[in-house]
Amino acid sequence: MPDSNNTTYIQIHPADNVLVALTNLAAGTPIQFNGERFLLATDVAAKHKFTISDLNAGNDIFMYGVLVGKANQPIPQGSAITVDNVVHASGEYHLGNRKTDWHKPDVSAFEGRTFMGYHRADGSVGTCNYWLVIPLVFCENRNINVLKDALTEKLGFTKPRGYTNEVDKLVDMYRTGQSVEEILQADLELTPESKTAQKIFPNIDGIKFINHDMGCGGTRIDSDALCGLLAGYITHPNVAGATVLSLGCQHAQASILRSEIEKRDANFSKPFYILEQQQLGTESTLLQQALKQTFAGLIEANKVERQPAPLSKLCVGLECGGSDGFSGISANPTLGYLSDILVSLGGSVILAEFPELCGVEQELSDRCIDVPTAEKFMHLMRTYNARAEADGSGFYANPSPGNIKDGLITDAIKSAGAAKKGGTSPVTAVLDYPEKVTKPGLNLLCTPGSDVESTTAEVASGANIVLFTTGLGTPTGNPVAPVIKVATNTALYKRMPDIIDINCGTIIEGEETIAQAAERMLNYVIEVASGNITPKAVKLGQDDFIPWKRGISL
Repeated sequence: MPDSNNTTYIQIHPADNVLVALTNLAAGTPIQFNGERFLLATDVAAKHKFTISDLNAGNDIFMYGVLVGKANQPIPQGSAITVDNVVHASGEYHLGNRKTDWHKPDVSAFEGRTFMGYHRADGSVGTCNYWLVIPLVFCENRNINVLKDALTEKLGFTKPRGYTNEVDKLVDMYRTGQSVEEILQADLELTPESKTAQKIFPNIDGIKFINHDMGCGGTRIDSDALCGLLAGYITHPNVAGATVLSLGCQHAQASILRSEIEKRDANFSKPFYILEQQQLGTESTLLQQALKQTFAGLIEANKVERQPAPLSKLCVGLECGGSDGFSGISANPTLGYLSDILVSLGGSVILAEFPELCGVEQELSDRCIDVPTAEKFMHLMRTYNARAEADGSGFYANPSPGNIKDGLITDAIKSAGAAKKGGTSPVTAVLDYPEKVTKPGLNLLCTPGSDVESTTAEVASGANIVLFTTGLGTPTGNPVAPVIKVATNTALYKRMPDIIDINCGTIIEGEETIAQAAERMLNYVIEVASGNITPKAVKLGQDDFIPWKRGISL
């Protein structure tokens, strides 16, 4: 990248014909680039891009070395590119030659390192130890909530901090006749509510009660996929056992769930209970049986303790949400470098969000270890996009208003930066939702770009930790896998410290390199995996869970 000492703008790849503003730049600002000097023709906000030379309508725009858009009108040199003067465009892709040679990073600082995890009978290792209580169909959601109310506090599992004290204060103000203006200006900073009783099962991190709106009434494909997704959670290394409530007549049958469990673990031996309401009769009978069996399962699950495990037992999900124009420059490449370290150590990483791989298909398909893997990736990408286009919303429609406001004006710009999370290692496997990771290395998993749906799917595929980058701030977590939030910029890190764990804005500011940030991040991951650090999403109880309906979701 030329002008390495410059802190106001940057060229990401030598083939790019736009520069990225690192700070707000006013019209008339002098730009010195490749021996040429010109003045900005327009204001350019931080994270946005401006042209190096004059562009005519129809000219290609390149970022990260790939096609990301086309000018739809003349754009003078030094002008910001916007949704008004640029439209989405991405390169064609085809089956090419294998390009699996890569430069492995120095991993000497991590060789021989271990984390303290929960070893399972199938050889996997969990970073947490949870019990699951889940419904096979949405009809059982109310009963799941009844079990949650009955078990959580009595067993000493703390709930996320509520705001009942604040509500008490507002009620008191109303009763004493204070005005609406006084209520709106009231200081509600009160003493935190008292914690629950002593924990009964110290080796269990919690009971996770999951609700969803599927299982019946939709397509059989969706109900079958739901069973696969739930099987992924039940067999997950972070899960000690599960209680499943079934109504009995729904599409998502217990027999399908058992078959999906066997696909993932032929010798499945965790404590596991399925209760069917229509078979048991009264709601009271169902709930009493569920309480007794869950308690018995917790006794068994509590016998497992943390033991050392090699870093090769880590499977890290790579996610981004609320992305901005710095995502592909700071946080995402840091995840990519960490991914390469972990792959070099024999671990697994999952790169998902297929709509956000639009435009980089050629590179990723060429990195696939063999032709069938490359063909599967290209088939999934083409099929997914075609279904989206048939419904009037192709991959081009992926960027959100927040993405656009902060510099990601086309899907290809967003995708080229999002793909940096996958590093440079070969693609060892391509998985269709909700398949499970079975090979070490970089796995591509077909999911939507939607944050929660994608994170839900990555965990079902085996991610025992998720790294989640965000430039705008996204309060997302997962019921069973710790989600570590990574800020792309320091302003966000300071503005939302309650949801952000790690800051990569230090890269934008020139305080550390991507390699240094990645090593710092991996040390943090090891501490989280060992139970020594609790990420903000876990503290806040952000147990987001949304199964993907294979209809169109970008």
